[in-house]
Amino acid sequence: MNKAKSLDFIKKYTMIIVLIVVTAFFAWRTGGAILLPMNVSSLISQNAYVFILATGMLLCILTGGNIDLSVGSVVCFVGAIGAVLMVNMKVNMVVAILIMILVGTLIGAFQGFWIAYVRIPPFIVTLAGMLAFRGLSNVVLDGMTISIKECTAFVSLFGGGANCYIPDFFGNGSLNLTCVFAGVLATVIYVFIQIKSRMSKQKKGYAIENMAVFLIKTLLIGLVILAFSFRLAQHKGIPTVLIWVLIVVMVYGYITSNTTTGRYFYAVGGNEKATKLSGINTNKVYFLAYLNMGFLAALAGMVTIARMTSAQPTYGQSYEMDAIGSCFIGGASAYGGIGTVPGVIVGAVLMGVINLGMSLMGVDQNMQKVVKGLVLLAAVIFDVVSKRGGKLISKN
Repeated sequence: MNKAKSLDFIKKYTMIIVLIVVTAFFAWRTGGAILLPMNVSSLISQNAYVFILATGMLLCILTGGNIDLSVGSVVCFVGAIGAVLMVNMKVNMVVAILIMILVGTLIGAFQGFWIAYVRIPPFIVTLAGMLAFRGLSNVVLDGMTISIKECTAFVSLFGGGANCYIPDFFGNGSLNLTCVFAGVLATVIYVFIQIKSRMSKQKKGYAIENMAVFLIKTLLIGLVILAFSFRLAQHKGIPTVLIWVLIVVMVYGYITSNTTTGRYFYAVGGNEKATKLSGINTNKVYFLAYLNMGFLAALAGMVTIARMTSAQPTYGQSYEMDAIGSCFIGGASAYGGIGTVPGVIVGAVLMGVINLGMSLMGVDQNMQKVVKGLVLLAAVIFDVVSKRGGKLISKN
């Protein structure tokens, strides 16, 4: 294996290796507590908003390393509107959900217009949005907390509360058989897709990875899926919010890898001028990235208030940092044009494992932020250095 292929292999699978090592480290330091079924389930529930926001943030980053600083405030604002509608104004749940989605999407369209068509830098537009929508959240809630515990249908739908899990259709024993079956089915589907994809690439004459690497990768990921589902089955089964996360991941994973529109995001980030000369409307691509971010921020807002069973002005703080960090840690390039949805999810899981592991170890919250900051910096340094062929210092 030559140097170029070695670098490509390391870059492609580094975060997965790091995730395994970090998980093993915290399993050792916590006496296996991090792998307890309850904690595995909590990892999903507590980080669902990160998975959703990071998926949307990826599209923004793909367009040239751009980010959206307003998502945390938008999450709070949309959640505040939903709580006021359902609790104070007694609006029907379905109508409230549609209004929340519409508000988030309109916010994304508003910011996308200034970024795409007026060409104001995304940093400035979304910074303004972060301040404005945080203030509007306080105005809507009047600085108070609104409980939505009575909105049981909404809370259950978006995975809040202690019993928001998919019921076991095969019994009520200590092991949730529905979850086990879902894990086995997911593993079979994954293996089938991988084999079909490899055969298709081989038939078309595309470059494919070494058979040994392919088999090891497929086997390991299959085992992880099975182990993960078994752990969830030992607790209460599949959290409702996991269904929303899977829908987002599968839909956007398909869009970015199998559609023309998805390819446009990579093209713009790779070389905007060349993309424009090829006849692609780059303004529309930027607009779609931020429109989509608003939509997913609305979904994250609903998931957040359902989990907390309330809305308050402080929700969403630092959510944008978690989303951005997950993208870069998951392999998205700071320059744009590179990144995948599965990679982002790996980055989000890694961040979640670090948070949970340090919390179980009793590490101070401030030190947790220091560690996450260093992990993010290391991920970006790795990206930059790998682009230079392994050279740390840049030559003018």
